[in-house]
Amino acid sequence: MTFVVTEACIQCKYTDCVAVCPVDAFREGANMLVIDPRECIDCNLCVPECPVEAIYPEHEVPAEQQAFIAHNADLARSWPAITRVKAAPADAAAWAEVRHKRHLLERDPPR
Repeated sequence: MTFVVTEACIQCKYTDCVAVCPVDAFREGANMLVIDPRECIDCNLCVPECPVEAIYPEHEVPAEQQAFIAHNADLARSWPAITRVKAAPADAAAWAEVRHKRHLLERDPPR
């Protein structure tokens, strides 16, 4: 099992989760984070750190978010590791309550 970052992270990109990850499993995209399933050790430390509740154990990912299991695995192969906390985007709080953001996912690494 691994943990999965879901749609709620898009445009928010809070990095509180990165600070507690003991194996640097997070990868950074332009507007969200993902977890590399090859690195994740299933410690669960990141889940309570996410202010938008975007992280789930793989077996508990909601049905409408199942595509993010593959997105995490695929994008983790090309996105760089993020190992330190960064400031959230200035408008992150405004995006925190927005649902149905999947169309906004940028597949490129951060600029």
